[in-house]
Amino acid sequence: MSITSEERPWGRFFVLHDEPTYKLKRIEVDPGGRLSYQYHHKRSEAWTIVSGIGTITLDVKVKEFCSGETILIPQGVKHRIENKGTEKVVFIEVQTGTYFGEDDIVRIEDDYNRA
Repeated sequence: MSITSEERPWGRFFVLHDEPTYKLKRIEVDPGGRLSYQYHHKRSEAWTIVSGIGTITLDVKVKEFCSGETILIPQGVKHRIENKGTEKVVFIEVQTGTYFGEDDIVRIEDDYNRA
């Protein structure tokens, strides 16, 4: 097993497992960073916060989640996480569905001008 990582404007992620039926990532969001407001056509996600406090938007509802809490994101539901704190937010993402490529991200709003 080889762990891959990618840097993003908001932080970084590490792919821990990439299997035909699921993908497992560790995602780190730097202070002041936030992911795109987005959704996916071919996968759902479960996010478990392991450190820090993440402000998560799920459709139009916004709520803070802290270490040990999990949020389920069904396929097609708009979502984002933001780090409003001073310490890194780390969460584990489990993707399930039929396709796990980065090109299944439909960005509605993005702070970093990505399509």
